[in-house]
Amino acid sequence: MSDIRVRFAPSPTGKVHIGNIRAAIYNWLYARHTGGKFLLRVEDTDLERSTPEAIQVLFDCMQWLGLDYDEPVFYQTKNVKRHLECVDKLMAMGRAYKVERTSRDGKTGEVVMFKMPKEGVIEFDDIVKGHMSKKAEDIQDFAIVRSDGSPIFHIANVVDDIDQGVTHIIRGDDHVENTFKHIEIFRALGAPVPKYGHLSMIVNQQGKPYSKRDGAAFVGEYREQGYLPEALFNYLLLLGWNPGDDREVLTREEMIKLFELEKVHVTAAMFDPKKLQWMNGEYIHRASRDTYREELTKRVAAAGLTIPADFNLDLLIDQLQIRTKFWNDIPGNCAFFFTDDYAVDAKAVEKRLKKDGVKDLLLDLADRFEKLAPFTAAAGEAMVKELSQGNGMGPWVHPIRVAVSGRGEGIGLFEMCELLGKDKVVARLRKAAAELA
Repeated sequence: MSDIRVRFAPSPTGKVHIGNIRAAIYNWLYARHTGGKFLLRVEDTDLERSTPEAIQVLFDCMQWLGLDYDEPVFYQTKNVKRHLECVDKLMAMGRAYKVERTSRDGKTGEVVMFKMPKEGVIEFDDIVKGHMSKKAEDIQDFAIVRSDGSPIFHIANVVDDIDQGVTHIIRGDDHVENTFKHIEIFRALGAPVPKYGHLSMIVNQQGKPYSKRDGAAFVGEYREQGYLPEALFNYLLLLGWNPGDDREVLTREEMIKLFELEKVHVTAAMFDPKKLQWMNGEYIHRASRDTYREELTKRVAAAGLTIPADFNLDLLIDQLQIRTKFWNDIPGNCAFFFTDDYAVDAKAVEKRLKKDGVKDLLLDLADRFEKLAPFTAAAGEAMVKELSQGNGMGPWVHPIRVAVSGRGEGIGLFEMCELLGKDKVVARLRKAAAELA
């Protein structure tokens, strides 16, 4: 075990932004990689927004992603007395002073300001960005206590870090300016200054900060859409870091072993929704067969569908798991096996069935399938291959698929027919010829 102590210190609002949770992931991995401690601090001083419900959303999100913490949750509101004691100490030292200010609502009161030095340079070696420096005279004095007597972020954040023994602060680079201020507060209070690592922002395709306008921006939204926590964790890790080779899908153990803050990228990370979708599919493809079977049966049942006792579920799993990108997609991808009341893709019908000769083709196929024995995927494929005479099976395959499933794409066509069974295939071919072609 090392003496490294890192923290995730969100202000709960009821939604957890992917940028914030990426910082939590980096802190968690750094702690696990070094054998240090990962701490959770809830900065709940905004009482209107930091409701019990909002805090629970944070806890649920962290549990879903497997971000366990090593000590009891630290609540900032319970440390206010200590914040103000440190303010009194700063005032006694001449590093803080009171001034009268008028608030936006017209009320006048005293606020406490932190006094910055007027000469010298404030500098630190950022683990990610390298050496950072700024002239002290370029930073104005700043408020640390409001006129109502409540401590402001700057003092509360630093005092909490001191009390929790935080050794490394890993957070977004929107805090760089705050860091210059906070270093001076640490020094004024006679506390060791932690090491800092500032993470580049997550941006959209245009290079602007990723937000709700660009798509789902909160962890809860990805959970609702059917993303796996392992996939979202893995993808967010790669937004600013990589293992140094071409691997992208990593186990949690591999992440812990390989993660180093020094390898975090300085440049902004572009969020690619398609890449996240791909990764989610990779995790589903690599899930155990039992896991997939459980999800399939659960979701099909939730859709109000019943799987017949004699249905070849193993064959369906063989075909469907490698094509599934989201758990939520499962019912829609296989409903036509279990009901005749399934959705029909109008575009696929127009493209594949509304052509001269397709009606007769479907009726001919129905007759041929009716005589096919045994009714297997291999036998069906051999029959259509013979019909095509080596010129490609597309003119037969595409109309059959749309006619028997209502869809223009899906699992292997002949496996699909075997799963449906002879009676359903023949009946649907004839129905499609009569009503759709």
